[in-house]
Amino acid sequence: MAKNGNNFDAVIIGGGPSGASSAAILAEYGHRVLVLEREKFPRYHIGESMIPFTYQPMERLGLIPMMKSSGFVKKYSVVFISPSGRASQPFYFFNRYDRNSVAQTWQVLRSEFDEILLNNARSKGAEVIEEITVKELLREGQKVVGVRAQKKNGEVVEYRAPITVDCSGKESFTAVRNNWRTRDPYLNKVAVWTYYKGSKREADIDEGATTVAYVPDKGWFWHIPQHNDMVSVGVVAEGKYLTRDGVKEPEQIFKREIEQNKWIKDHLSVGQQTGAYFLTSEYTQHARHCGSEGLLLAGDAFAFLDPVFSSGLMLALKSGVLAGDEIHKAIVEKDFSPKRFTEYARYMRTGVENMRKLVYAFYDPKFSFKHVIDKYPEAAGEITDCLSGDVNKDFEPLWKKIREFVPLPDNLPLGEPLAN
Repeated sequence: MAKNGNNFDAVIIGGGPSGASSAAILAEYGHRVLVLEREKFPRYHIGESMIPFTYQPMERLGLIPMMKSSGFVKKYSVVFISPSGRASQPFYFFNRYDRNSVAQTWQVLRSEFDEILLNNARSKGAEVIEEITVKELLREGQKVVGVRAQKKNGEVVEYRAPITVDCSGKESFTAVRNNWRTRDPYLNKVAVWTYYKGSKREADIDEGATTVAYVPDKGWFWHIPQHNDMVSVGVVAEGKYLTRDGVKEPEQIFKREIEQNKWIKDHLSVGQQTGAYFLTSEYTQHARHCGSEGLLLAGDAFAFLDPVFSSGLMLALKSGVLAGDEIHKAIVEKDFSPKRFTEYARYMRTGVENMRKLVYAFYDPKFSFKHVIDKYPEAAGEITDCLSGDVNKDFEPLWKKIREFVPLPDNLPLGEPLAN
């Protein structure tokens, strides 16, 4: 364990889900770990729906009892809605998984949820500094040996460690600076979203369902019920579709798209729009490498997929926990060579690629889950597994079935650590 001053066993850039989970794991092992977070928590963040296989990393972090006693809305299913307002049969997770564990997950308010995660890391012994901005990586030759950061008062300070973990989120501090960021060849959509209070909800166990409601050109709305009678609702589509006829303002885009789906229009008709309208673009991105000597990427900094199947939180937490375990081994063995993180990278990329294939299928105009399941009833379970986040199993039988209906992408040759 590092003992003094600004020397640590690990420095983590970012206190979001991947950073907080990595920090919690490392601190639990007894390592001296520092989290540098640019914002002051609680802070706003999008990405509010969990999926069933978030359960395992949350259990590893010791947070399931807290989640079960929280006010977060319980989520048991996903439902798909046609533009005419016709609903599919809900995909109930408990038809495949244990109802008392994996099959029940949550819709979260990220300002609250992320603070829970960061406080959990603190409670296990991680040191956290908020309102501090990492400016650059410190290097000795090609080896990363820490970071240089600036505090809120302008003071510049250096922190050193044998491993720096980039958990900076979608901004991907090191991938951008190392020219590692790669856009997906196809998955680059635009999203516009806002919040409603007091809008219409479903009854009983369907109250917390994630709804994916289609609009033309394979665009879609998300509808995520939250606690305090709030709903997160947004539309995702190609930019050229959302900005047709010269409409550019997020509020105008959103209000026009409400008219494109009867279910969304009906559910928002009794609610009150609250707060700002948000817009973001170029959703999907990948890092060419998972890291280099003294550096490892986790969470959205490593890869972020289109949000249609709510995989972001699951992948962030999963990679954070796995990175924590792998870094612990590196600290114990005093080996921080890039190659030792190869299996970490391959494991995470396998999960990303499996989910990515299902996302590609979703956006193909010729694709329908129903058509696949009608021909291959056993595919329903395989699809549910992938939608639920059980993404590190062998899905080749499923991809073979789906390829009879639509083409699927090859795996991207990305993620391997950069060797010296």
